[in-house]
Order: sequence, then structure tokens, then C-alpha cells
Amino acid sequence: MTRYTLAATCIALALSTSANATTVEEELKALKERIEQLEAQQKKAAEQPQVIEEVEVAVVNEVVEEVEVSETTEAKVNFGGAVRVNYSYEDFNDTNADRGGDFDFDLFRIDVSGSYGDLIYSAQYRWFEYMNVVQHAWIGYNFDEHQQGKIGVTQVPFGMLTYASNNYFFSSNFYLGLEDDHDMGLNYTYKSDANRFDIAFYKNDEQGGIDGYVSDRTDRYAYDVVGIRLDGEDAYDAPTAGYEAGEVNTFNLRYAHNFTFDKLGVELGGSVQAGQLEIANGTDGDNFAAAIHGILDYDRWNVKLQVTDYEYDVDGMDVDRIVVAAYHFYDSIPAEATTYIANVAYSLPVDFGPVSNLTFYNDYSLVTGKSASLEDTFMNVTGMAVSAGGLYTYFDYVVAENQPFIGGTMVGDGDTNKRFNINFGYYF
Repeated sequence: MTRYTLAATCIALALSTSANATTVEEELKALKERIEQLEAQQKKAAEQPQVIEEVEVAVVNEVVEEVEVSETTEAKVNFGGAVRVNYSYEDFNDTNADRGGDFDFDLFRIDVSGSYGDLIYSAQYRWFEYMNVVQHAWIGYNFDEHQQGKIGVTQVPFGMLTYASNNYFFSSNFYLGLEDDHDMGLNYTYKSDANRFDIAFYKNDEQGGIDGYVSDRTDRYAYDVVGIRLDGEDAYDAPTAGYEAGEVNTFNLRYAHNFTFDKLGVELGGSVQAGQLEIANGTDGDNFAAAIHGILDYDRWNVKLQVTDYEYDVDGMDVDRIVVAAYHFYDSIPAEATTYIANVAYSLPVDFGPVSNLTFYNDYSLVTGKSASLEDTFMNVTGMAVSAGGLYTYFDYVVAENQPFIGGTMVGDGDTNKRFNINFGYYF
């Protein structure tokens, strides 16, 4: 009876790990050999049943250890995505205002992430009405519980992470390529309870730089430099032949420290970015940016503050404007400027049917001290984000001047414009 009980136990335990065994036949052969060994030991210790019991425990422990190891190396894949639609009423767009606003498809996206042991990966692809883009795509490795490395299209570690804003339109820094930017390179992150340190190297932008194999350099999620804007050119023109440009060999350093004072949490950090510009006519250029930031959390309140300074230089040229691209069009930014971000938000848990949380916010951005004494840019977004299961909705009222997507450009001198926007997103 003991023989059959022991055999059944071994077979049951072994079959639980069959997903990671080579073949069923090999498992059965190994189990038969194990059972024969145990039978021999059982005969020798017939008067000492505790010996058999210890052997059984040892066998079980071996199998359990095998199961635990196999679980840590089991491949895990997660799929997700989102569908978003958008309503906007724009006082600067007469036809839009005459129609009472427009209700448009925003995007459909697919997310995939997963792991195999300490190997990790993540990617996101987005379909818009007017373009299809990779938002990010990387593979990484967890060296230990504090250290992680990534390679691929990753988020640039600069300023407040993950975002320097609460609203649908980000901050003005996003349109300068200084918020939620993603480029092609290597990242290293060290993270503990109180500290985070990032160092990264980006060989070029996510499209492969100035000679990347893409059909349209304006089809990208995040703003990147694509040219030098010459005098007399319109802000939205494509760069002149010979003056196309691309970001290359960019280094990023970022450090943030977290303090806790009773109910108050504070993050203070600094970021530095330095790199080169490759220009089609062979001229060299470079860029530099630095930022300091602070994030305060108290109860349900959150405050975000950041100051950023950046500059682009081109050898032998007095450059005032830089050509950037994203969202299927070209635009221009000042060659240098200082930016300020000041945001406040309040998160309110609620129980209104499917609605579980309301986040009220006011985000303010200012871009000043521009090259060539260009007019300042400001954007103020007052809004509310509503969480209801997988549905996440932004209600934003935007007042801005010389701000992209609010009737202006960073190098303009336009009027103050207003936009009311509702973005409905279902995330799965």
C-alpha cells in the first residue's frame, strides 16, 4: 500500500511541473527510477518508518523547488489598449465654432508587456485618423530589486515623470520635446524607497534620425528636432533642403530624492540633457537642457513645479528658430527659452454609480526668454478627470497664447485663444 501511495504522490507532483519538462516519457522514466530507489530504501528501513517519511519529504521538497523555479521563469504576456474619441469647441476656429464644435475619433491603441524571469518588455502602437506610430517599444532586464536596464524606444528621463501635467494637452514643455519624449537608446535606472537615479544614452530619435527609413518624418508621437528654420520661412513649412536635422548622441542624467514628513510627501529632483544635432549640409550643432522640479503630495492634494532652460546652437549660424515635427505636421520652436510649470490637483474618491474618482486640476505653463525676443507662450488648463471603471474622461477648458493646438505656434505673436475639450477614453 505504501508503494502505491508513494508512487501516486510522486507522479502527481511531477506532473504539476510537466509544462517545463522536456517530454512526458522522460518524466515517467525518471519517476520509475526514483520509485525503485525508494522501494529499496523502504525494505531496508521497514522497522523505521520515519526514514521513509523523511525521504518522501525530501522528494516533495525537490519537486516543489523545481515548481518554484519554473514559476519564476514562466513567460508572462499582458495585452491591453484603449479607444479614445474627442469633442472640441474652439473660439479661434470660426467654422468649428459655427458648427458648435467637432466630435472626432482620436485613437485606437494596443499595448503589450510581459516578462520571462528578470527579462521584461513593453510596447505600444497607436492608430490615429491621420497617422500610425510607435509610442514606445523596449526590452529590459531587472538586475535586482533596485536596478533596471532598457534598450529600445524608451521615455527620456527628464523633469517630472511620468508626466509634468494632469490634463489631456500636457504642458507647453511637451511641444518643445521636453515632456514624455521617447527616443531610441539605452536606459539605466536605480530606484530605492527614497532615491531614483537615471542615466540614458540616445543614439537618435525613434525614427532613426536624419536618414531613418520612414515615409513621413512628421508621423510621430513626441516632438523632435527635424530641421533648422531659416529666416523668412513660415512656422509650418517643411525644412529647406540641406537644412534637415536630427538629434544624435544625446545623454541624460536625472536624480530625484523623496522626503516624507508625516502626511506630506516631497520629491525634489534635477535633470540634465546634452546632445548633438546632425544637419544634412554637414554643419554641426548641439543642444543642452536642464531642469529642477518639485512634487508635493499632501492628503488628496498634489502640486507639481518645474523650471527648465534649453538652448540649440549651430556652428556658423545665428539660429533663432528650430523645426520640430509631430502629429503629421511641422512646427517651429525658439532656439532657446526658459519654461515654468505650476500645477495643482485634488483627487476626490466618490461613489456615483460606476464613477469612482474625480480629479480636479489647474495646470499652468509659461515659455519666456525666447530667442530673437519672440513673444511669450502661456497655457492654462482648468479641468476635471473622471474615472469610471475602464472609462477615463478629461474635461478641459484651455486659455492660451502662442500655444500649439490652441490656435498658435511657439514662434508666433497671436491672440489669446480658448478651447473647451472633452476626451473620452476606454482602457482595456
